[in-house]
Amino acid sequence: MNIVILGLSITSSWGNGHATTFRGLVRELNNRGHQVLFLERDAPRYASHRDLPDPEYCQTQLYTSLDELKKRFTEHVRQADLVIVGSYVQEGVQVGEWVCKTAKGIKAFYDIDTPVTLAKLEREDYEYLRPDLIPRYDLYLSCTGGPTLDLLEKKYGSPMARVLYCSLDPELYYYEYREIKWDLGYLGTYSDDRQPPLDKLMLEAARQWPEGRFSVAGPQYPESIIWPGNVKHIQHLPPTEHRDFYNSQRFTLNVTRADMIKAGYSPSVRLFEAAACCTPVITDYWEGLESLFDFETEILVSYSAADTLRYLREICNTERKTIGSRARKKVMAHHTAAHRAEELESYAAELMTLGPLNQEEVSVTG
Repeated sequence: MNIVILGLSITSSWGNGHATTFRGLVRELNNRGHQVLFLERDAPRYASHRDLPDPEYCQTQLYTSLDELKKRFTEHVRQADLVIVGSYVQEGVQVGEWVCKTAKGIKAFYDIDTPVTLAKLEREDYEYLRPDLIPRYDLYLSCTGGPTLDLLEKKYGSPMARVLYCSLDPELYYYEYREIKWDLGYLGTYSDDRQPPLDKLMLEAARQWPEGRFSVAGPQYPESIIWPGNVKHIQHLPPTEHRDFYNSQRFTLNVTRADMIKAGYSPSVRLFEAAACCTPVITDYWEGLESLFDFETEILVSYSAADTLRYLREICNTERKTIGSRARKKVMAHHTAAHRAEELESYAAELMTLGPLNQEEVSVTG
């Protein structure tokens, strides 16, 4: 297929999880014979933090305005077999209207933030998506599965809503021996709704266990945060350093945003990436987690600092490694970028058999 993706960013992973998701998916689409053009708004916040300015597996083009986007890429969008607009794209409503009016092929919206998006729609906050646009997209790709897919179809009128979870990149995330620096680490950009559970599950545990070693890695944390003395805060780590960070921990913490907990079935990319490194994950609970991992044997659920400390202090090294190995086996079997590329192909094929589009000349297998 000839694919055009308009996404938040593929060139910079600074302060967003979209880049790693797009990188793995696009690379695997390329490996399967598809041609991808990635269009990215030249945003100042990413311009000075581009850790992959020119991905070798796709053509990447930056644009500075909606007018420039239309002038330079209308023909690309018109002739593409599949056009995907991502969540949080600047002027996303206008971009979506243009794509839906212009594209002759399949038009899809890829929501890497589905619960956040739906909460914004309920508040009539149409930053990058408006309800009347949803039925105009042939396909709604959602990072959230479960009941949310029915909601998108029945309430918002999506012709076809399908889950496309975030994924891990096996070329970046795997076990490597490292000296253990931390009993528990956490990797994530600051957000107001994640900070309370981070405090409850990790920082309070650190206060109660002064001998423990803890680390939080990620940008945008307010200077007003007072970190316990045994917690080290590390500024932004590029994806090339994530593997080293995970392999330097005995356990890693996964904290889920409030909207995603409410929706359920919303695994973060960090959860899959840590598991791929054989690092046992301690996580908060949300509905649908049990559909991805077996509790206690593949993942550890914490509701309090006491739960976190019990895992850290009572699980022996042999059991810890066994839990990590089982989790890696699970994600490698179901949650790699290659799996997502195959799923995307299957959704496109399904649409071609159902939709009113003239898809006679489109090859789904490349």
